[in-house]
Amino acid sequence: MAAIDPTVASTTGGTGGTGDAGRPAGRVNDTRLRGRRWWKEVGWRHVVGVVVIVYCVLPLLYVLSAALNPNGSLTGSNDLFSTVSLSNFGELFGRGFGGWAVNSLVICVVTAIGTVLMGAAAAYAFSRYRFRGRRSTLTGLLLVQMFPQMLAAVAIFLLLLQLKDVFPVLGLNSIPGLIAVYLGGALGVNTFLLYGFFNTVPKELDEAARIDGASHAQVFWTIIMPLVTPILVVVGLLSFISTYGEFFIASTVLQSNSKFTLAIGLYQWASDERNAPWGLFAAGAVLAAIPVILLFLFLQKYIVGGLTSGSVKG
Repeated sequence: MAAIDPTVASTTGGTGGTGDAGRPAGRVNDTRLRGRRWWKEVGWRHVVGVVVIVYCVLPLLYVLSAALNPNGSLTGSNDLFSTVSLSNFGELFGRGFGGWAVNSLVICVVTAIGTVLMGAAAAYAFSRYRFRGRRSTLTGLLLVQMFPQMLAAVAIFLLLLQLKDVFPVLGLNSIPGLIAVYLGGALGVNTFLLYGFFNTVPKELDEAARIDGASHAQVFWTIIMPLVTPILVVVGLLSFISTYGEFFIASTVLQSNSKFTLAIGLYQWASDERNAPWGLFAAGAVLAAIPVILLFLFLQKYIVGGLTSGSVKG
């Protein structure tokens, strides 16, 4: 008797004429998508992905090409990377870019830290305590946030102008004054964001800590704050980004070149349509994007946790 080929036996379900599922002998179940079905279910997604990548990457390449072009014009950058030079980057810091960058980082870091601390304290109070006017205050914060901060630009200008005579540090054309304006504008929306997250932390943890003799401050700093770290990081990052690129309020408050932020300083370069140093502007834009990119890379794991998950496990 002739030997049976094991490969044939495995595909036919033995020596019979049909397989285990009643398939004809010698046929294998092929589940791969082919032809029109592949394009209908999978192929179009690849096309959309490529189009989106090109749409996002091409402007970045154009800006980088303009930054490396010493000619200083956008039309001269139509041929991508036809000329490569670092002269624009070297000239930046002789035109005030370094001071603007320091001002922006100081404002954004202080605003982010202050926003997190103020929002966390307010959210903890609303989440854990029951007092008269609690619901109306929450509703008031929500209603106030319905109006953008730029609507109050005239009021902010007049307020800081009068405040300058009493507290010059917080008056017009002062960085602490701008930080105070940012902190006041961001308190409402961040309080609501943190309030919902604080409610996910069981109150039994607070009660157990108080039984052990912990004070309200100890409960807040040693128990609640570590558990809500993801949402704190998200709030801080959103605050940093929103103030880093904010222009309208900053241009209303700050008036001297030495106190400009990056947004105001770069706008001064690009405001002249005929003689704007587009090469310097593009180089400044490239360097200005580095802090935000680094923050996203460093805080990525916290961002995902703060936006998609709760704060307590087990």
